Amino acid sequence: MKLENKTIVITGANGYLGKTFSRELLMEGAHLALIDITESVFELQKELATDFPQQQIRAYVSDISSETSVVEVIKGIVSDFKRIDVLINNAATKTSDLKTFFKPFESYRLETWREVMSVNIDGMFLLCREVGKHMVSAGISGSIIQFSSIYGINGPDQRIYEGIEHQGTAINTPAVYSASKSAVVGLSKFLATYWGDKNIRVNTITPGGVDNEHNDNFRQNYSMRVPMGRMGTPKEIAKPLVFLASDESSYITGQNIVVDGGLSSW
Repeated sequence: MKLENKTIVITGANGYLGKTFSRELLMEGAHLALIDITESVFELQKELATDFPQQQIRAYVSDISSETSVVEVIKGIVSDFKRIDVLINNAATKTSDLKTFFKPFESYRLETWREVMSVNIDGMFLLCREVGKHMVSAGISGSIIQFSSIYGINGPDQRIYEGIEHQGTAINTPAVYSASKSAVVGLSKFLATYWGDKNIRVNTITPGGVDNEHNDNFRQNYSMRVPMGRMGTPKEIAKPLVFLASDESSYITGQNIVVDGGLSSW
C-alpha cells in the first residue's frame, strides 16, 4: 500500500494506458480523481468503484486545453477530496482527424500543430499551474509526473512505418508529436528546480513503444529496433509511475525515467 490515503489526479484516465495506470494506483491504496475529455470516463469510474469499494474514486470531464475548464476541474477536485498529493499528466492527442495528423511535414497545417500542442504541452502547463498552486498554498509535499515519449528524446525511425496503416491511413510520427513530447521534459526540469524548496517533486516518464493491438508488421519492425526485442506493456510503464508517486522516491526530482527496453541506448 505505497500510496495509501494519497489523492491522485490522472488525466487521460480513460485511455489505453490510463486505465492500467488507474488500476495499479488503486491497488496501492490511492484515492483517484479521473479526468478525461469524454463522458465514458464515468463508466470507468463505476467499474473501478466496484473493484475498489473502500477507496474514493470520482470522474471529471474536462478539456485540458481550455484554461477555464482546467481551473474549474481542479477547484472541484480540491473541494471533493480536500487535497491533491500527486498529479499525473498523462493525456495527449492525435486529434480527431488522423489523415491531417499524419500529413508529411512539408504540408503540415499550422492549425493541426496548434491543436496538438494545446493538449500535449499547454494542458500540462495549465494542470501544473493549478495543482502546483494548491500544493504550495496547502504546504503539501507533492509529486508531479509527466509523460513524454521515446520520440521526445530520440528522432523517430520512419522506416518502421513503411507500409503500415491505421484505420486506412498511412501512419508515421509527425514532428508536432516529437516537439510536444520534448517540451514535456523541459517543463518538468524547470518545475523541479522552481518548486524544489517547497518539496514538490516533478519528474518525467518516457515510455518506448507500448503494444496496443498493433499489427504484426509494425510490431516486428519496432521490435527489431529494441535491444530487448519486443514492445513494452502498460504494466511495465505503470510500475515506475507508482514508484515516482510514492514516498519511496522522496529524493528524486527533475529526472526523466526512460522505460524503452533499451531502444535509446542504440
